[in-house]
Amino acid sequence: MKKLCVFCLFLGLYLTTQAEVRLPQLFQKGMVLQRGQLIPVWGWASPGEKVSVSLNRKTVVTQTDANGCWRVDLPPMKAGGPYIMEVKGGENEILTLGGILIGDVWLCSGQSNIDVTIERVYPQYTDEIDGFSSDKIRLFRVQNETDTHSLRDDIRPTDICWLPTNKENAWKFSAVGYFLGRRMLEKTGVPQGIIVNSWGGTPIEAWISADSLRQDFPLMVRETEYWDNATLREAYQKASAEADRQWFSVLNASDPGMPQFTQPGYDDSCWKPVSQWDHSWGKATGSIWLRKHINIDKEHAGKPARLLLGTLYDMDFTYVNGQQVGVTYYQYPPRRYDLPEGLLREGDNVITLRFVNKYGQAYFIPEKPYKLVFGPDRENQNPIPADTIGLGPEWLYHSGAEMPRQPGGGAAVQNLPTTLYNAVLYPLAPYALSGVVWYQGESNTGQPDIYGDLLKKMMGNWRALWQRPDMPFCIVQLANFLQPSEQPQPQSGWARLREQQRLTAKNDPHAELAVINDLGETVDIHPLRKREVAERIGLCFDRLVYGDKKVQLSPEWVDAKVESDGKRKIVLTFDQPLQPGEVFEFELCEYGDTTFKNAKAEAEGCQITIDTEGFKMPATIRYAWKDNPLRANVRSLTGLPLSSFEMKFLYW
Repeated sequence: MKKLCVFCLFLGLYLTTQAEVRLPQLFQKGMVLQRGQLIPVWGWASPGEKVSVSLNRKTVVTQTDANGCWRVDLPPMKAGGPYIMEVKGGENEILTLGGILIGDVWLCSGQSNIDVTIERVYPQYTDEIDGFSSDKIRLFRVQNETDTHSLRDDIRPTDICWLPTNKENAWKFSAVGYFLGRRMLEKTGVPQGIIVNSWGGTPIEAWISADSLRQDFPLMVRETEYWDNATLREAYQKASAEADRQWFSVLNASDPGMPQFTQPGYDDSCWKPVSQWDHSWGKATGSIWLRKHINIDKEHAGKPARLLLGTLYDMDFTYVNGQQVGVTYYQYPPRRYDLPEGLLREGDNVITLRFVNKYGQAYFIPEKPYKLVFGPDRENQNPIPADTIGLGPEWLYHSGAEMPRQPGGGAAVQNLPTTLYNAVLYPLAPYALSGVVWYQGESNTGQPDIYGDLLKKMMGNWRALWQRPDMPFCIVQLANFLQPSEQPQPQSGWARLREQQRLTAKNDPHAELAVINDLGETVDIHPLRKREVAERIGLCFDRLVYGDKKVQLSPEWVDAKVESDGKRKIVLTFDQPLQPGEVFEFELCEYGDTTFKNAKAEAEGCQITIDTEGFKMPATIRYAWKDNPLRANVRSLTGLPLSSFEMKFLYW
């Protein structure tokens, strides 16, 4: 059988009274099934009922068990299609699913960097996205759901259900999944199925079964057991929602700017001039008002435009000439607000920002564009079109309503251990897969040193569920993020977690690491270069799934020794040639010490030579050991970056 069927009393009664044969939500018209493997198909019908499944001239017959569960395994098939699947139950019941393709199926899971949509990254890749469509790439999005104690047998219905790939269907779909499908179709020529199962902000333990956690992490399981009370959860959620409603009610009632500050004719001559980069104006919790006057010439007056307001912390309501043009309720999304034809007029125009700041400092995120963009290509940001009007950093400031910090939220059940495994991971097995993309870790940087153990448990857990001990995993390493530092940063939680990811992949014969420490952004936890991320994931699968040993991934060190030609030096040898020249972000620490210092290094051929001048007996080497190792520049000849690493050195 597929796995032990977990049925509550309600489901048991349902099966006794409903005879029709049923399939899980994954099995729909247009689905992609995995080539070259047994194809499990399962579902439910009345107990003892005969069920047959036919696909591509192959038929397998079975009988439901006492709980009404059934499963068949269709024989491995070559890539092709479209085909029709027929599932027959008792009394001539027939389910017919058309448009089925046989190809490769990828499961993409993790947190918000998998969630980042094509809509978000579109300005980086406008021409590529506008000009592409393919019926050979099908998209499936698992709907978010949680369960604190029960293993669900099925997922919820979804709007993105094996849709063919085009701009419209992919608009709210994972950008990584979209670009991975395109890349693998180009590589193999066979149909691609992309299943995205992710939830922003979730930690890795939410995706692991209770049985896997219980022995080594019993407190995690106990935390979930504590919240396994619907009355308690509902009370917290209800109280949180009411507190949020009341906070905004008091804010809006006491805000002196509502609605007069938004009006274009409002006299703001007494407002205080401020720079958007001077954070002193944004310290108050509550609402803060900023206004900016922009002169629009005759050429641009009346034309539609896009207002780029970078990224703001935390919430903004944005008005142009008294008309609200956009609102964003949290810090991460780029502010790209479209202005309709006729809104901008010749002469003076007013942009009004109402910041709503629930927890502290309000501010503009640097390194982002702040412009008015005109022309038919105004959605493009790679590069930004030339027809723009810069906003400049000068604004006029007025205080709004000062408030206490907003009360904390309710129980975030999706962040509790096991809850996502139970509700949205377990029901997917054993749908045949080519491989798994795991792109997660940001939410575990507070406790990085246990991440490796959790990652190994998760991978073993999923492989056992699918009964595939060799199931391939591509682990996407954390990107660079936060403020860079020229000096060593020995306590970096991001670097320590990257090391756990690196070691886990290195020690697992069926896992590879996609290193992306050069694709991040200092000011954005959701970097936009997702096509490049997908390309590196694809390279990992070229080796893992297709056995292409000629594919070179990121460099790895294979040896270290001390040499002396009148001056001591450490020589690291790598598995492939490197781009030559001076390389940065190497650090050394003396034996018996914990303080790291920068060290000079040079790359040539397959080696990096580290200068030990000024060090007596360095015992630890670190590379790129920072939240944001911006100067890290060790790369393969194909341009792939070296992962951060720590090496204990005992060769003196």
